[in-house]
Amino acid sequence: MDIAPLSIEGAWEITPRLHGDPRGLFTEWYRFDHLAEAVGHPLDLRQGNLSVSAAGVVRGIHFADVPPGQAKYIMCTRGAVLDVIVDIRVGSPTFGQWQGVELSDANRKAVYISEGLGHGFCALTDDATLTYLCSATYNPGHEHGIHPLDAELGIDWPAEVPQLSERDLKSPSLAEAKDSGLLPDYAACVGYTKSLG
Repeated sequence: MDIAPLSIEGAWEITPRLHGDPRGLFTEWYRFDHLAEAVGHPLDLRQGNLSVSAAGVVRGIHFADVPPGQAKYIMCTRGAVLDVIVDIRVGSPTFGQWQGVELSDANRKAVYISEGLGHGFCALTDDATLTYLCSATYNPGHEHGIHPLDAELGIDWPAEVPQLSERDLKSPSLAEAKDSGLLPDYAACVGYTKSLG
């Protein structure tokens, strides 16, 4: 597999080698040793999630308090999504920037995002199914969101009328979250991930 850093520090795109013939397909979609070599520490797997969405559904932008945060290794096992990583770490050189990666059951790509980054996605097909490997269990008191349609972020969601949850509709803008002290600190996030190595 090829693991390449994205434009936002702490995020990587994983492109697996696909072995196919008339019978079907085989691929290694996750290798703990290859990931640890690329990111500098192993993924301490604590929880696995499955998310199924209709076309046009936008979920996110979600993040967790650091420490411990929640690193995620994400792939699409059915259909396709535009997966979006947002740098919400105050003090980061790419604060407020986002990058999208198309994940699908055709390309079998994955993304890895470190603790402290924001994450969201838009389903491009019905029954788009994402599988997450997470470094921490869900902790509702330490999980937060940024409004995915925040004009300051300017995310180009590929949906005419994005469908959002009540939670995401009520999420603050990036500026509001920053002013309230909700966002993670860049130096603290980098220090925490370095301590994992």
